[in-house]
Amino acid sequence: MPSAPRVFTAVVNPAAGGPAAAASLVPLARALRGAGAEILVEYSRGLEHAATLARSAAKRGHVVLGVGGDGMVGRVGGALAGTGAVFGIVPAGRGNDFARQLGVPSGTAELASLLLERKPREVDVIDAGGIPVLGSVYAGVDAVANGNANRARLLRGSAAYYIGALRAVLAWRPADYRVTVDGEVLERRGYTVVAANSGFYGFGRRIAPAARVDDGLLDVVIIKDAPRPLFFAVMRELERGTHVRRPQVEVVRGKEVRIELAEPGRTLPYGADGELPGRLPVTARVLPGALRVLAP
Repeated sequence: MPSAPRVFTAVVNPAAGGPAAAASLVPLARALRGAGAEILVEYSRGLEHAATLARSAAKRGHVVLGVGGDGMVGRVGGALAGTGAVFGIVPAGRGNDFARQLGVPSGTAELASLLLERKPREVDVIDAGGIPVLGSVYAGVDAVANGNANRARLLRGSAAYYIGALRAVLAWRPADYRVTVDGEVLERRGYTVVAANSGFYGFGRRIAPAARVDDGLLDVVIIKDAPRPLFFAVMRELERGTHVRRPQVEVVRGKEVRIELAEPGRTLPYGADGELPGRLPVTARVLPGALRVLAP
C-alpha cells in the first residue's frame, strides 16, 4: 500500500530572510498541497524561537522545513539533531551553502519532488561548545568578514560577502593559534582555522573540497600566514577549491577540534552556519549521523 502523504511544518524567519524567504515558500507549498501533502507555516521571531518551533513540530511527527539561508537552516536543523525527526531544506537565503553541499535543488518542481518522495539520509552534525552546527566552525578573518556581511543587510548575495571580506582582510593582523585535533597540538600563525563538516561556506566558496557530511570526520583547514597579495590569490582559488594545493594551506582530519588563541590579551569571534555564536576558544566535535535530512 502507498504510504500516507507527509505532513510538513515550514519554519520561516521573515526578519532574517526578508520577504524573499516567505515568497519562495508560496509556489512550493502549492506544489506540495497539490500532491496531497499537508503543510503548515510557522513564522518565527528569531533563531531561538525557530528552534523551539522546529522541536514542537517534530514532536507532532511532522517533517520540519527550514526556510531561509544558512543561519536559519542551521538553527532549525540543529534543533532536530539527535531526535530522529526528518528535516528538509528550502534554500532561500544569501549563501545556501549547506543546501549546496547536499545538492538540494532550488527549483520548485525538483524540490517538491525531493520533499515528497525522497527517503531521509543520515548526515553528521558538529557540536560546537553545546551548539549544534551543520556546516562549519571558523575562527579568523572569515568570522570577522561574516560579522561585516551580517551588518550589511542592504546588500544582497555575494556583494555582502565580498565587501565584508575585503574590509576584514585589510584590517587583519595574523593570529597565533593553538589547534588540537584528536589530542595532537598544532601551533600555527595565520588567517583562519576552519573545522568543516560541509565543504562550502561564505557564498559558495569551497573551503574544504574533500569534506563529506557522512564520514564521521571534520576537515580542519588552516590558512597560514602569507603576504596579502598571496592571501588574495588563495581567496580567489576558494571558488574551485584549488587553494588546498598551496603550502600555505594545511588540511588535517579528526573527530574533535579545539581552536584557541596562543597570544594573551587578544580575542577573536568564531562563526558557525553564517552566525557568530561566541569568541575563542571553541571545541568542535563531530556527531556522526545525527540528523535525518531529505537530500539527494
